[in-house]
Amino acid sequence: MKRIDFNSMAYFVAVCETGAIAKAAEREHIVASAISKRLAELEADFGVPLLERGARGVKPTAAGEALLFHARTVLRSVDRLHAELSEYAQGVRGHVRMHANISAVVEFLPEDLRVFMANNEGIKIDLQEHLSADILRAVEEGRTDLGVVSASDEVEGLEYFPYRQDELVLVVRPDHPLAAMDETGFAATLACDHVGLSQNSSLYTLLEHAAAEAGLTRRLRIHVTSFDALCRMVDVGLGVGVVPRRVGNFFASALGLRLVGLTDAWAKRNLHIVVRDVASLPAA
Repeated sequence: MKRIDFNSMAYFVAVCETGAIAKAAEREHIVASAISKRLAELEADFGVPLLERGARGVKPTAAGEALLFHARTVLRSVDRLHAELSEYAQGVRGHVRMHANISAVVEFLPEDLRVFMANNEGIKIDLQEHLSADILRAVEEGRTDLGVVSASDEVEGLEYFPYRQDELVLVVRPDHPLAAMDETGFAATLACDHVGLSQNSSLYTLLEHAAAEAGLTRRLRIHVTSFDALCRMVDVGLGVGVVPRRVGNFFASALGLRLVGLTDAWAKRNLHIVVRDVASLPAA
């Protein structure tokens, strides 16, 4: 089989995404006959039909779907390579991709990255917030260089290094009945209305599991997407919430809220840095 040309892959992706050779040619600024020739060469090289042509346009065959997936991956990698090499030309000495869960992003990484980047001015950090399960998949698949996750989410075959401990606390208004307590079990909070993070967050899953273990359910009044929004909802009386202690300390000071410790073992979580292979990390 011949070496596959990046342009041919780009044309194939364009045809699949537009559903028509003419539209793909317009998008890629090339004549339709040239794209048709490239597609014929791809099918000849692989020895299988890659496209089905019908009255409603063109769509990939099963083999074409496989090629489409890998072609997109390769083209994204090439684009990223061009971007990173251009950064080296501009004086950037390294590029690190990092995914972290919301607790790490809000509580610990801002200060730690400030120190790191002050000592490594030529390093660029691409930080994205994701759920721990999604972070582990990204590390496994090489879509990120390292991740920060809760230790409970470990996957075999990856390397883990202790990072920080994340303590969860209850946040309430000062006039709430639980505000007089220094600490309480999570089950005791389930008689109250709760403000929760969105259903696709790892904290939502953790708290739902804890409630189920107690044989109860959370009375969720409202879902929000961030800790600051959660604390504001608590502030106006929509319920109690569970947040990391450092987040709670900030909003307790800013909004006059009260923090109540949680006695449950799961309320203290160890955060880990996870990589696929230390030896394969970027030089940065």
